[in-house]
Amino acid sequence: MTHGIEPSLLQKVAFCRRTYYELISNIRLNWKPMTRPVEYTRHSIIKAAVDLFAEKGFEGTSVREIVAKARVNQAAINYHFKGKDGLYLEILRTAFAKLTEHAGFNAENLKSLSREEALRSFVYQQLRPLLFRDEMSRYIRMFAWESAHPTKVFRKFIAANSASYLTAAVDIVRQFLPPGTQKRAALCGAIWLMGQCSVFVRNRELFAQVPFNITIDEPFVDELTELITRLAIGGLLHASEEAG
Repeated sequence: MTHGIEPSLLQKVAFCRRTYYELISNIRLNWKPMTRPVEYTRHSIIKAAVDLFAEKGFEGTSVREIVAKARVNQAAINYHFKGKDGLYLEILRTAFAKLTEHAGFNAENLKSLSREEALRSFVYQQLRPLLFRDEMSRYIRMFAWESAHPTKVFRKFIAANSASYLTAAVDIVRQFLPPGTQKRAALCGAIWLMGQCSVFVRNRELFAQVPFNITIDEPFVDELTELITRLAIGGLLHASEEAG
């Protein structure tokens, strides 16, 4: 015995000590550096801003709310994004890129299809965001805010980034209209076509609730694609006949 301490107790202490040193050794061997503070701060700001912009819109979200949610100071937003406008523009770029990527949009592929197939494919691509959840749904809500109250930042962004979508829609519409149809008529037809899809995407959560109770799943998106395609073809062909 040592100082009145039983051997069994000393053995337990020794065992615990060995276990502790082994644990520390393993931690050191497997330790990987955390993301640099500057990257962590940038990520925190973007995540907080996306949540708030989706919930309240750009105009309804203050810089103070963003920094409070991200747990950073206001100087960090100015440093990383040159202010609220720059932060929003960065998020819009990311949102548009991800929605375009997940929608499978490819303007060149549409040109290889018949006019009916191209129209159906375009409509389906516009409706696919209905199936998105989490981050994607927040991006969609952001665009929903913009559809009701377009901001200066959004107008600037769309002017530089939406040409491929709009051009593809105009090209499809033109195939159903008589040769020589004015550009403005084809453009309005394209805007109408995109509007038939965006009303469902913007109001996804509303349509899932009472009194609509629509189950938003893949079969619904397929059915809606066919419905909008048939209505669009019928309307465009009728417009073509009237023009003729």
